[in-house]
Amino acid sequence: MPDTDGRGPLAPTPAQTIGPFFGHALPHPGGGLIAPEGHPDAVTVHGRVCDGAGAPVPDALLEFWQAGPDGSPAGASGSLRRDRATGEASGRGAVFTGFGRVPTDADGRYAVRTLLPAGSPGAAPHLAVCVHARGLLHHLFTRVYFPEHAAAHAADPLLAGLPGERARTLLARLDGPGRYRFDVQLQQPADGSAEETVFLAFG
Repeated sequence: MPDTDGRGPLAPTPAQTIGPFFGHALPHPGGGLIAPEGHPDAVTVHGRVCDGAGAPVPDALLEFWQAGPDGSPAGASGSLRRDRATGEASGRGAVFTGFGRVPTDADGRYAVRTLLPAGSPGAAPHLAVCVHARGLLHHLFTRVYFPEHAAAHAADPLLAGLPGERARTLLARLDGPGRYRFDVQLQQPADGSAEETVFLAFG
């Protein structure tokens, strides 16, 4: 930079080609409330995002897409609900959206409240997940499958094509009544203490 105040040239600004900028503007209030508020069949899917050293990633952003309990891929019109009185974005509503967006907290944790999906042609019921995080030049895609649908897993092309230990990284585990745990491991730790989550490539 040029000398502008007589103190000599300033040190160059470090290059930064990627965030983390995900916490600004992208998350919205109630972004994890995919199911209608108070729905009796709503479940919580929660977990942590961890890096290759096993450390939590506190500034990741996860997006979820899913079919509804009837198998329909169409949720509410638009991904954001708005309060009719204030116009502010709100996750609270009376309809199922099929879409959620949540940031991780300081401990790398996230949670969404949703309804269990039905299957679609050629796939067992699942949630589609997109992961954005620092250090990722391209976002990552993965899926969440549920233990209730184990009978359909053998016919799912993705799960059927993976070795057992790799397929298990896509399975949520029951973590209490109406609660499922699904952790995202961005890389396998050097000590082998965790298996890297299976991520998908789309051509």
